[in-house]
Amino acid sequence: MGELRRIHAFVSGRVQGVFFRSFVKEHAEELGLVGFVRNLYDGRVEVVAEGEKEKLEELIELLHVGPPHAVVEKVEVEWQDYTGDFDSFNIRYGLF
Repeated sequence: MGELRRIHAFVSGRVQGVFFRSFVKEHAEELGLVGFVRNLYDGRVEVVAEGEKEKLEELIELLHVGPPHAVVEKVEVEWQDYTGDFDSFNIRYGLF
């Protein structure tokens, strides 16, 4: 197993109302990652994910692309220590 890490990412652009959260959840689960994705009041999408560093890097690449109708303008990523806080990957609904 690779090194376990955590990312805290913010995705800007046209990323709400275009199935971005579902896209992130699907790919995170395929990569074996845990955490959450949610919309923010300011129009960004927040992603917190934990798992193998290599898989997190793959997810970051996917965040730059997004689903077909998304327009990703910026992805800000902060690498953090693995915490083990999550046991699955979820969409958190509502605006935060």
